[in-house]
Amino acid sequence: MSFRVLPVPQTRVGMQGVKILSQGYLALVLPAHLPYVRHPERPDYLEEDWFYEAVVETYLPLLDMWRRLATEEIPYRMTVSLSPTLLAMFRDPLLMGRCERRLERLIELAEKETIRTRYETEFNETARLYLARFRRAHRLYTEELARDIIGGFRALQDQEILEIITCPATHGYLPLMIHPEAVRAQIQIGLDYYRSQFGRYPRGMWLSECGYQPGHDEILREAGIRYFFTDAHGVLHARPRPKYGTYAPIYCPSGVAAFGRDMESSKQVWSADEGYPGDYDYREFYRDIGYDLEYEYIRPYLGQDGIRKNTGIKYHRITGRTADKKPYVYWVAREKAAIHAGNFMFNRELQVKYLAEFFDRPPIVVAPYDAELFGHWWYEGPEWLEFLIRKIVYDQKTLRLITPGDYLEIHPRNQVARPSMSSWGYKGYNEVWLEGSNDWIYPHLHMAASRMIELANAHPRAEGLVRRALNQAARELLLAQSSDWAFIMKTGTMTSYAVKRTKDHLGRFNRLYEQIRAGRIEESFLREIEEKDNIFPEIDYTCYRSDHRIGYEPRRSTTATG
Repeated sequence: MSFRVLPVPQTRVGMQGVKILSQGYLALVLPAHLPYVRHPERPDYLEEDWFYEAVVETYLPLLDMWRRLATEEIPYRMTVSLSPTLLAMFRDPLLMGRCERRLERLIELAEKETIRTRYETEFNETARLYLARFRRAHRLYTEELARDIIGGFRALQDQEILEIITCPATHGYLPLMIHPEAVRAQIQIGLDYYRSQFGRYPRGMWLSECGYQPGHDEILREAGIRYFFTDAHGVLHARPRPKYGTYAPIYCPSGVAAFGRDMESSKQVWSADEGYPGDYDYREFYRDIGYDLEYEYIRPYLGQDGIRKNTGIKYHRITGRTADKKPYVYWVAREKAAIHAGNFMFNRELQVKYLAEFFDRPPIVVAPYDAELFGHWWYEGPEWLEFLIRKIVYDQKTLRLITPGDYLEIHPRNQVARPSMSSWGYKGYNEVWLEGSNDWIYPHLHMAASRMIELANAHPRAEGLVRRALNQAARELLLAQSSDWAFIMKTGTMTSYAVKRTKDHLGRFNRLYEQIRAGRIEESFLREIEEKDNIFPEIDYTCYRSDHRIGYEPRRSTTATG
């Protein structure tokens, strides 16, 4: 059985600056991603709500919680993956201004709700809770962070609380990209944009949809990435069979480490039947005053088109599998979050103690959850997470919260094996992104990638207008490749938007392709789409050249046998 040893960088582990050994470790991983949705052509756009809802309900509450724990100097470590598209939206002045206005409108609506519900005691208490939280989010966003959410994350990374990683540029689903140049470009552009925002390169990468294809780790090694994640079967089906299952990383032959998702801890949170977020005392997501209240009252807080939608103010708890929902009681839900955090910790302690009996090293339990679960889908999620962190730090001595990068520093000697192809989608492979509703997109995406490679090879050092057109063609291809469009087509929600986005980006790409080949670039058209699809301002199309290599200095490794 082959093992590999990587050199240990001189990096502190945890806020206390020491490498702490324990019976085992828990690595909480929150991949945060949204597709790039920006529509300057209209004052409000329904799909932009995805971003504003996530900022108000997930990212600001999580940042507030992490900053509070940092103030108290609580020693813990977590991993957060911020996708380049999400980072670009955080940074965009148009979206930043609209997000601030959204918070102001929510405060106004919550103020009205405290008056409207003043004689309804159960609802009034919840209305006042919303008002306090919206005011807090507005103060955090506009004053403490100065609308710089990325700066808030960067500060937590600089304090060695969070380890922030990233994913491919537009969250493209790499296993279905047949051109290595397209895979390499997604990875390089994502890493370059991360560096432009954080002043460093990440140690790890969250592969979009946890999708891994054997051989892609070679590109990650080329990019200097030390680790990535697969679903459980990606590691369990590795060859040779992993000695420690998913409870220790394996090194690919390239030297890049793969961490497998733990199924047991995932089930406790994700399961629709057994997961914590489905508890009847928690807030009901689908019952919103945007649909419940009289139209004329709620109309000023709907979009320009006047279609009813979620406002974020919800007064009912899950109650059960019934349409008759009882009033939400925050303090009951908060107590339940504390109980569930204790239960989760207790189960991880039992899990680690059992595994430690058979291992010659402390096991690591890798528990990844979509960041948007916390606060948006599961309103009490950020509080559950805070309870969990505090309990792990103060109420037990069995396990420690660390990051995968920390684990590789503490335990650099790991088995060498090749993971299998996998994703964390339905059935674990490609079906979500390649089936009857969305399979039509791939011939067009493959052709566009082939044409982009052709253009890059034909223009190795373009300048001026041609270079601008080539860079914009790369942006349009990347945006068309977003895994979100195929996912939305599969789920059947907002399908027309996903189809339109795919066709729009492919149409713009093909028009640019023909213009570049003919040597007749329409500058007015180019300027229009540069302003509309303005992601990655420093993009360099030459990363699509067939002879291109990412060129970051890979981390050297040595091999030992054990």
